[in-house]
Amino acid sequence: MSLFGIRNRTGGFMDEIRCDEPSYLIWKWHPPGVQRGEDSRENAIRWGSSLRVKDGEVAVLVYPQNNGVLQDYLVGPCDVILTTANLPVLASIVGLAYDGGTPFQAEVYFINLARIIQVKFGIPFFDVYDPRFADFGVPVAVRGTVSFSIVDYREFIKLHRLNNFSLVDFQKQIQDVVCRYVKDCVANAPAAHNIPVIQIESRIAQINDAIEYDIGERLKENFGVFVNGIDIAAIEIDKASDRYRQLMAVTRDIAAAKMEAETTDYVERLRIQREEGQYAQHKTTQSANMSAFQIEKQAEVGVAGASALGQMGGSGAGGVSFGGDGGIGFNPAAMMAGMAVGGAVGQSIAGAMNNMSGGVTNPMQPGVTPPPIQGSLFHVAVNGQATGPYDISILAQMASTGQITANCLVWKAGMTEWQKAGMIDELKPLFSTIPPIPSQEE
Repeated sequence: MSLFGIRNRTGGFMDEIRCDEPSYLIWKWHPPGVQRGEDSRENAIRWGSSLRVKDGEVAVLVYPQNNGVLQDYLVGPCDVILTTANLPVLASIVGLAYDGGTPFQAEVYFINLARIIQVKFGIPFFDVYDPRFADFGVPVAVRGTVSFSIVDYREFIKLHRLNNFSLVDFQKQIQDVVCRYVKDCVANAPAAHNIPVIQIESRIAQINDAIEYDIGERLKENFGVFVNGIDIAAIEIDKASDRYRQLMAVTRDIAAAKMEAETTDYVERLRIQREEGQYAQHKTTQSANMSAFQIEKQAEVGVAGASALGQMGGSGAGGVSFGGDGGIGFNPAAMMAGMAVGGAVGQSIAGAMNNMSGGVTNPMQPGVTPPPIQGSLFHVAVNGQATGPYDISILAQMASTGQITANCLVWKAGMTEWQKAGMIDELKPLFSTIPPIPSQEE
């Protein structure tokens, strides 16, 4: 065995083609001890040489031809002897007859599929405008890192010339593209994502997510690389700039006005809620004391009725006439009509109050509703006409004011004929008189 390789049966040297570089993305093979480009043997691959490709690598054999460039690919891990069996392109080249040890023209490139390249980028201050305040361009700077790797090596080779590939230049190209795209995305973030410029520093994650997918598609299409991730480390606002201070002053005034309007609206809502709560509490208390409330309203009706009766004389309803201009006379029909109206109004209001209290339970007996009190209703004959009907309470008021007497004819359902009021057991108490109080001396 020789120092440089394995001697074949005809005296030539066999090459061991492999990549021992510790860190690389694209590396062109050349014989050991010879710098790249110094020896033509790096393009003269000997038939039967050994080719070793590690896991995560792909070896590309490039055959320059008059009609273009052809490639063979060997994906690691593999360790083979170069023959036409594993080099399909070489086997199809017409007019080339190789015997043991005869070299063939090819270049061997190793592509690292496992390495992830990180490129840092920084964008100096540029103006970002809030669409709501287009007069104030605020200076903003961005810095971060983009990570990428090679996955589709065939597509990558189509887009790049391997013999002139420089990782430094390649990283610079990607850095320039990333800076342009990130700058464009950040400048449009306020309008596209409704982000206020003064809050853009706190929206890094949202902007980062929006950029990552689109920039991955661009680098894949233009450079044949897969973007593993983009990390925007910081978005910085030049808070010492005049335009930032002007924008802050404008937004502060707007925020203050908005807060004042919201405070006024909040106070008004509290007032409405307080009044509604008081009204609901009042109704709750009123419902809990419906009986007392009903009595109070009935008393008001009684007072109103008495007042109306007191004013009947003003309209001649209860006046006494002495015939002609001065004759004696009595107008009982008008008086009874007024009584009927007052009684009807009182009964209507009392009935409404009874209906309102129908669903209210006795607080002393939960769940028990007392039945309504039923009373007798009597018709009263006035000037040969039936009026009413009136319940006992109304008849009592009429008896107390002298509007009816024990001799008035009355009738109720169930009676066969009209009878004098004083003859009806239910009405007798209305016309009884209080006996005189006996003397103390007796």
